[in-house]
Amino acid sequence: MTNTEAAAPRFDGIETWPTPDLALALLETQLSAAAAALETRDTLARAIDAAAERLSGGGRLIYLGAGTSGRLAVLDAAELPPTFNWPPDRAVALMAGGDTAIQHAVEGAEDDGTAACVALDQLAITKADVVIGVAASGRTPFTLAGLTHARKLGALTIGIFNSAGAPMAEQVDLALRARTGAEIIAGSTRMKAGTAQKILLNCLSTGVMIRLGYVYRGRMVNMRPTNAKLANRAVRMVADLTGESLERAQEALDSSGSIKVSVLMLVLGVPAKVAKQRLKAADGMLARALAPEGEPRRSGAQ
Repeated sequence: MTNTEAAAPRFDGIETWPTPDLALALLETQLSAAAAALETRDTLARAIDAAAERLSGGGRLIYLGAGTSGRLAVLDAAELPPTFNWPPDRAVALMAGGDTAIQHAVEGAEDDGTAACVALDQLAITKADVVIGVAASGRTPFTLAGLTHARKLGALTIGIFNSAGAPMAEQVDLALRARTGAEIIAGSTRMKAGTAQKILLNCLSTGVMIRLGYVYRGRMVNMRPTNAKLANRAVRMVADLTGESLERAQEALDSSGSIKVSVLMLVLGVPAKVAKQRLKAADGMLARALAPEGEPRRSGAQ
């Protein structure tokens, strides 16, 4: 039995506890999940840098998971395009049992390791890809087989799991283990384990986007203003970053259609065409594009 499936003596009879005590215990488990995620800091930092390096060559983020872990992985992949304008075809989630399993359990799907390998082969995995496997137990056959296969094909593999002694630790390049222990309800990994996994997925993908230049001065400068709320946010963002008026920011956005290009136009006083060329030469890194010509470029700058 893995430690995420063990019953914690502390919670024997929890169904009889007064509701305020029950609520406190539930909330405390979430705090402990965050603390467990924090313990992975050093490995997380290495994972961010390694993943960003691979993805800078045009690779994809590919997620593997089953059940709760798979649904969390699907959510992380789904949020990257609207948040960072990350290309949808470069954020792929492979869920055991397929799309149906996102909302409905598919019996036996998590035990089908072959299905994961077939799905990865269909994607034509390369060394530029990053494959992230998520499983509380660290031994789910679908996820484990997929990670093992992806590693053989040369992809960077990252495992996110919670249990001690998990084989996943030995089958990936970088292992992020959040030691959440027994759940408040034995085996209900949607609680502590799931929370820790969500934290690590959020932090990993967000850290990668920052390293790739999709964030500048704490702003989502790569987002696409696809609705009224985001359009207003884009105008305020350009105005804040340049010190210009909202009217000038709107004019630049109307001309360029890009937050980054608009910032360059207003700060450097150049037309959209020149700003786009400068941004391209800086590999999309706004800070690098804003640096004076001839200034040394610090590694990792955005």
